[in-house]
Amino acid sequence: MLMPSYSPPRPRQLLLPALASASRQAGASLLFALITLLALTLAAIALVRSVDTGALVLGNLGFRQAATSAADQATRQAIAWLAANPGSLSGDVPASGYYSTALDGVDMTGGQLPTSSRGLVNWDIDSCAYAAAGTFTSCTVTPSTLINIDASTSARYVITRLCLTTGDPAATGNTCAKPMSSSTTTAAARGRVDYSNPYRFTGQSGPYYRVVVRVMGTRSTSSFTETIVHF
Repeated sequence: MLMPSYSPPRPRQLLLPALASASRQAGASLLFALITLLALTLAAIALVRSVDTGALVLGNLGFRQAATSAADQATRQAIAWLAANPGSLSGDVPASGYYSTALDGVDMTGGQLPTSSRGLVNWDIDSCAYAAAGTFTSCTVTPSTLINIDASTSARYVITRLCLTTGDPAATGNTCAKPMSSSTTTAAARGRVDYSNPYRFTGQSGPYYRVVVRVMGTRSTSSFTETIVHF
């Protein structure tokens, strides 16, 4: 009589495929977790940099506004100098930052005219070291003496008379920008500009004076203002 053969089950062989599948799933989950963590880290860094940049921009704007506001004091001093020196306005007074011509070829701010033929203002009395060598042809215009606004803010100014040449503004050959005279009665002449000469306006009043102020404030903030006045 033959006895039936019997083979017991092999649990280990049945569990091996399941264990391998679970191991592969755990590895994929770890990979996705690392990728997600990296994305969150990059997003956090970008947010921090954005906040820092915004704070920096706001700070710079605040410094610029403070410097521009401080320019008013220097402008007042320039106007006071003009009023106190009426006999000196026909010629240049470089020591006081005054010039009796318009100085059209001078780049007051250092960033307005082409670099091939411009002159510069020697704002820091250092031979225009703020501009690269070869980017200007002259550095002979000197500003006023230093005006200390507060502990961290200072200013200088340059005054130019908007005339073609030095000397008497009414002299032959000299023309100046002037406000319209209230005595002008011809309607066609009111506000008229003689475009054959860029400095000649209708009227007999005194010439215009341009006051350019440069303010140096906190963290080397610089600001330029321009004011036109006449007497």
